[in-house]
Amino acid sequence: MTWTDTYRSKVVTADEAVKSIRSGDRVYIHPGCAVPEVLVDAMVRRAEELENCEIVHILSLGKAEYVQPGMERHFHHTALFIGKNTRDAVNSGMADFIPVFLSEIPGLFLSGEIKIDVALIHVSPPDEHGFCSFGVGIETTRAATEVARVVVAQVNSKMPRTLGDSFIHISKIHRIVEVDEPIMELPQVEPDTTEEELDIFRRIGENISGLIDNGATLQLGIGRIPDAVLMSLNGKKDLGIHSEMFSDGVIGLVESGVITNEKKSLHPGKMVASFVLGSKKLFEFIHNNPIAEFHPSHYVNDPFIISQNKKMVAINSALQIDLTGQVCADSIGYHFYSGFGGQVDFIRGAARSEGGKPVMALPSTAKGGTVSRITSHLAEGSGVTTSRGDVHYVATEYGVVNLHGKSISERVKLLVSIAHPGFRDELMSFAKKRRWL
Repeated sequence: MTWTDTYRSKVVTADEAVKSIRSGDRVYIHPGCAVPEVLVDAMVRRAEELENCEIVHILSLGKAEYVQPGMERHFHHTALFIGKNTRDAVNSGMADFIPVFLSEIPGLFLSGEIKIDVALIHVSPPDEHGFCSFGVGIETTRAATEVARVVVAQVNSKMPRTLGDSFIHISKIHRIVEVDEPIMELPQVEPDTTEEELDIFRRIGENISGLIDNGATLQLGIGRIPDAVLMSLNGKKDLGIHSEMFSDGVIGLVESGVITNEKKSLHPGKMVASFVLGSKKLFEFIHNNPIAEFHPSHYVNDPFIISQNKKMVAINSALQIDLTGQVCADSIGYHFYSGFGGQVDFIRGAARSEGGKPVMALPSTAKGGTVSRITSHLAEGSGVTTSRGDVHYVATEYGVVNLHGKSISERVKLLVSIAHPGFRDELMSFAKKRRWL
């Protein structure tokens, strides 16, 4: 049989494809913008036939109906990174959460520590050699397909064909469901963002831009701060990208010649990532584009690999930072919010890069200016995502400071200097009472 014959023999309906799922199975779902919703919907329709199936994935978009009330007997979700669609379920006890660095998740699958029974994936149509591309996300999915008992692929004519270590041959896929559906999009600016908030993010972006030298390689996490940084980079030269993900903001910088990747010490000429979150414009940009090279998370996020990029600048967001430099980025008190993601991977990789700069960024306040994000201590129940020993540069709309190698008293003074003016006296008073000054 030719590969085309093999392909046709595997094409079934979505309802037939998900019959591969058995009660008690652990099911992996392709995350981010690549969620195979046709397959997920078919799985949920089988709920009454299934018991105690565990659903695992990192940040995903879409409905996530398997975490809705009434599904408890059939499905249980374990988040490796919590998204908006599963956050309530995790915090209500209907779902669970594994705190883990993004770089280490594929290893959990490959070692069998987290055994994957069925992988539901979303890929491009096969090329002339029978290889489908993982499209907008390779991240932890490549590893899941290598160990799953059954791989079920949603093959979508609209999924971009991305290059790099981004392919799976149809011989490794057990069931194929053909669709012609738009890929889920994530808007660059959240619709409820106020003009005042946008101004704060612009100022943070401009402050961080001052740390970025020509020829630097950038990592940009998820959110409005990384997007604001991208908007502040016009005028820079020969920047590169090595990041777990990137968004629409890179397109204009590539087209204007700001991002060329030519000065990169690792993968010169290439933007390296493991997934993208963005719009149809971004998906069209990465389709068959040799400038973008996709690799799995255990490569892209490996701190040793990251450190091989000279002048590596890692930019990550925080929810809170205390006066000693401890960063919380994944929880609000006892309320789990997201996950570790690639923050610590890249902070440590950039710290070991020649000329590297690890940057933590946050607005100085929350809740309409009523709460300081630079705090005397992290909120009760909050976890430390990035330790005080890992923190180097910290940026708010009021400036940038470097905590690396600084004493507690020095850190207090530096952090208070970039706190909101309305909270500086209170923070200084606390530090004095603790005899930190």
